[in-house]
Amino acid sequence: MKWSSKAVRKWLRIIHRDLGYVMVGITIIYGISGYLLNHMDGTDPSYETIEGSIQLASGLDKAGLTKAWSLQNDVPEMKRILPIDEEHYRLMLDGGIGVYQSTNGEVVYEEHRKNPFIYFINKLHYNKVGGWTIMGDIFAFSLIFFALSGLFMVKGKKGLAGRGKWYLLLGLAIPIIYLFLM
Repeated sequence: MKWSSKAVRKWLRIIHRDLGYVMVGITIIYGISGYLLNHMDGTDPSYETIEGSIQLASGLDKAGLTKAWSLQNDVPEMKRILPIDEEHYRLMLDGGIGVYQSTNGEVVYEEHRKNPFIYFINKLHYNKVGGWTIMGDIFAFSLIFFALSGLFMVKGKKGLAGRGKWYLLLGLAIPIIYLFLM
């Protein structure tokens, strides 16, 4: 069977289109995760930090502080109490940390809660989900196929032989220029 350029372009379009439909969901997940990971600003987007404060009695010792904390609603479970100095205790909380000031009884704390969706998609992005490597590889090779097949699907002055070559050169130049500017 002899392949003509018309037949090759036809099959590239068919495979590009159908594989593209399959990969849309994965592309969206990787895109959202990539955006969040690019803009972390020192915080993990998989977790949200909730800051709070409560008022307890002043002058509590470890035992009194443990009992007073256990009577509170909507606070994380306390794991440990560590003395900081004569007036402060560090509260090691389930998913957080707090400080009790014995002179006025104030506890300021923060809790870190997992955002399950963001946590999961970031684990996929980092390839930290068992068995995901094969899907990650399929996705990576699909992206390469999309890039290469896209080069040959259009012919003439709008294709690679025409203005397409300039866009291709621009796309290759951007990371190279960035590399030299760094």
